[in-house]
Amino acid sequence: MARKYSKSASTDVKRAMHRKKKGKLKRGKGGKGGTVKSRKQAIAIGLSEARKKGKKAPKKKKSRKKR
Repeated sequence: MARKYSKSASTDVKRAMHRKKKGKLKRGKGGKGGTVKSRKQAIAIGLSEARKKGKKAPKKKKSRKKR
């Protein structure tokens, strides 16, 4: 079975988690939305940064609209 994420992508997530612990990880465009509180959000930011660098990480899942 192939890896979903590359090792370097997991390093980016690890770095984001470390910044969250230190209180340095910010939300929103340009980091103007305050500090990140949740663990899930920190992981999402780390994966997003990995995708921007072109590393192997699955695409962000689209939310389905309820009718």
